[in-house]
Amino acid sequence: MARIRMMHAKLHKVRVTDANVNYVGSVTIDSELIDKVEILPLQEVEIWNVSNGNRLSTYVLPGEPGSGVICLNGAAAHLCNPGDFVIIAAYEECDRAEVFRTGYEARVLIADEQNRCKKFFYQTLNPSEGKLLFNSEATETLASSN
Repeated sequence: MARIRMMHAKLHKVRVTDANVNYVGSVTIDSELIDKVEILPLQEVEIWNVSNGNRLSTYVLPGEPGSGVICLNGAAAHLCNPGDFVIIAAYEECDRAEVFRTGYEARVLIADEQNRCKKFFYQTLNPSEGKLLFNSEATETLASSN
């Protein structure tokens, strides 16, 4: 049974709102955002800073719902500044044969300037004749409000 690591959730181009070096590790993320893509509190995530190229891994703490907060805490605060754009991705381990048998689905949220959901979609792998067909399909496009 071969295990593979698959992306299951991504917050794309969210804006860092704060960096707090004096906090005990992690990244605080608006709980509405993590709920939408099904990232769990305490789950490990990778963060790629689009603004400066830094990469890191840490774990998630839920932030105030609707606040738009993306706050890098502890040592990670040295790698991101308020205003930077980042991509946050979460992964899960899957059985490779099962993915080929049943397919796979990842949730993607593209944020607006206030870190609210601008666009939400699934990226899927669909089994077809022993292969996996990739599809990236928008299911919701939300106009920025407020």
